[in-house]
Amino acid sequence: MILIFDLDGTLLDTLDDLAASTNHALRTFGMPEHSRDDVRRFVGNGVRVLMERAVPGGASNPQFEEVLAEFKSYYLQHGLEHTRPYPGIMETLAELKRRGCRIAVVSNKFFKATQELCQHFFPGLVEVAIGEREDIRRKPAPDTVLEALRLLGERDEKGIMPAGGKNETGVMQAESKNETGIMPTGEHDAYYIGDSDVDIETARNSGLPCISVLWGFRDRDFLMAHGASRLVSAPAELLALPQGDVAVQA
Repeated sequence: MILIFDLDGTLLDTLDDLAASTNHALRTFGMPEHSRDDVRRFVGNGVRVLMERAVPGGASNPQFEEVLAEFKSYYLQHGLEHTRPYPGIMETLAELKRRGCRIAVVSNKFFKATQELCQHFFPGLVEVAIGEREDIRRKPAPDTVLEALRLLGERDEKGIMPAGGKNETGVMQAESKNETGIMPTGEHDAYYIGDSDVDIETARNSGLPCISVLWGFRDRDFLMAHGASRLVSAPAELLALPQGDVAVQA
């Protein structure tokens, strides 16, 4: 079984570091800052969209690219200060891995940060980690999910790691372009797990069943209004997947 996870709001609580980096960048250029709840509403579509929502005038602001670059630079240096796995995530991932599940992460966070976070928090657990790159469309497009499935399939079929290789922590460096149309065999061989409306749409576009988590950046009412069909309130509930489906919670 393959489990493809979103990162921010699903595996990691990154909100405080995202808010701090956003406000640092804004402050550097004399722009008004935002509350933690504002940043919670802004996230989900990648850092460029986050900053478009945070910067006055968005991408049309003449200083936008400088603010975005400052955010990325600061986040890469300070992105681990408050970020932590949600309670129960590490134990659940370890047990899923012990049961033979394959685990991948796809994120709209920029590629380097996605790799560094997965290497830091999930060595030996996450096999593939894919972040935002110029040559692959962001979620909710299915490209990152299909790329993860392709990379896992290459390792199975050839017994070797794909181009880009495997780093010292065991996270595969997904550097090659995706090949669309590669889906897992069997109706329930793969699940997509995330915390947002973007994740629900990504799973739908990828042809995978979606499990929406209730500990992340969006609440139950929001998720249900955006088409959630399966909800879990604690990571340990995912352990039911190898034995059967996860039913929607009322």
